Amino acid sequence: MHKITTFIPLFVILSFFNFQIQAQNWDIELLESVNKTSNPYAKGYSTFISETTIPLAFATPVIIGSVALINGNEEQLREAIYIGASIVSSSAIMYALKASINRERPYLTYPNRIDNYKVMTSTSMPSGHSSLAFSTATSLSLQYPKWYVIAPSFLWAGSVGFSRMNLGVHYPTDVLAGAALGVGSAYLTFLANKWFWKKYEAKKSYQTYLNW
Repeated sequence: MHKITTFIPLFVILSFFNFQIQAQNWDIELLESVNKTSNPYAKGYSTFISETTIPLAFATPVIIGSVALINGNEEQLREAIYIGASIVSSSAIMYALKASINRERPYLTYPNRIDNYKVMTSTSMPSGHSSLAFSTATSLSLQYPKWYVIAPSFLWAGSVGFSRMNLGVHYPTDVLAGAALGVGSAYLTFLANKWFWKKYEAKKSYQTYLNW
């Protein structure tokens, strides 16, 4: 699972790429094909996935943490704190990037080509929903590296990314940037979390030794 480090170069590349340039042909053409899909159930599915992304992402560490407190499980509580920290860090970076890049939503730039399901007040790059989803999926997968956690987590995250394009509110590059941001922030938070608790345990052991 730690081969996930291969995503880090993608994160770096996307972070430094000049996304203020107007969308390339492939970007808008791919978005248009996804947005105009003839599947009658796609819009309903995408709307449901999109609308539940934020509540589900933030509920994940809250539920894990609540169970940990009920059971008195300190290790599980640490896991919940890590997942929550990953989501918060990716969200903070995402909002900073949105403000600095200031990319217009695709349905505003191409009103005759893209149909949006509602008007969004924030800017387009990167996709916040994709960032949240991939941060949650990555942190869960790193903390619980089992196939029955990894597979559904990333299937859900991928569905979130698709839904944002299907609903006409993000370009494919917005979704890729959001996914890279989510994966990258979750992994870096994972490393920071391991370092913090290692230092904490070492200090705790030293204090115990002094008091012995």
